[in-house]
Amino acid sequence: MIKDPAAPHHSQARGGPLQQGRSRDVTLPARGLLFDNDGVLVDSEVSVVRSWSRWAVDHDLDPAKVMAAVPGRRAADTVAVFVAPAEAEESVALITRYELEDVAGTIAVPGVLDLVAQLAGVPWAVVTSGVRELATARLRVAGVPLPEVVVTAEDVAAGKPDPAGYRAAAATLGLAPADVLVLEDSVSGVAAGQAAGCRVVGIGDGALRTTADVVVRDLTGARWTGNGLLLPAAALLRVPRADG
Repeated sequence: MIKDPAAPHHSQARGGPLQQGRSRDVTLPARGLLFDNDGVLVDSEVSVVRSWSRWAVDHDLDPAKVMAAVPGRRAADTVAVFVAPAEAEESVALITRYELEDVAGTIAVPGVLDLVAQLAGVPWAVVTSGVRELATARLRVAGVPLPEVVVTAEDVAAGKPDPAGYRAAAATLGLAPADVLVLEDSVSGVAAGQAAGCRVVGIGDGALRTTADVVVRDLTGARWTGNGLLLPAAALLRVPRADG
């Protein structure tokens, strides 16, 4: 799960703080689920850091500054921050090659394989800032089955935080945005889901610095109830507001 240096301070986050000893399972009504990929379904952090650091050195850039621009963005959008337009296409191809060469260590985020196994007949999709070849390679290496709907960087004119990807996925599933839950880990991804009109579940400690409606450590113990997603008390880092 890529740490997001651009995330707002925790005090800006929505929802209620978790009170020690008073948490209970939370069930969020939904008819379908929209998952980000990296940091939500698969843990590719080591590969991402290694690949982008290698790319930064190739371009005489500070790897730390490059990594600060990576979370939640399409590779093309990150490259555009650092590289002249005339060099962008070649630079995107290079980072894509580096990441494809380094997918072997990708693993599923805890709880993902158990949750996805419950989704037979449930509308769900992956909405990722990665290109299709890389996204599908990481999912396969991690043992996560591909859903019928996968929205990737090539499918949208603008990447996250633009909501186009989540809106397109919901529409393809035949659902209104209000009827699906988005599962995200980055500032830009959470913003994209909320701008699309979806309720958002934040994944990982870093999501506490986003405006996600509810935050869990990972998806361990998450369960599809038939009418929504149950998040166990043991995984909760932030609970929804009582009025939400």
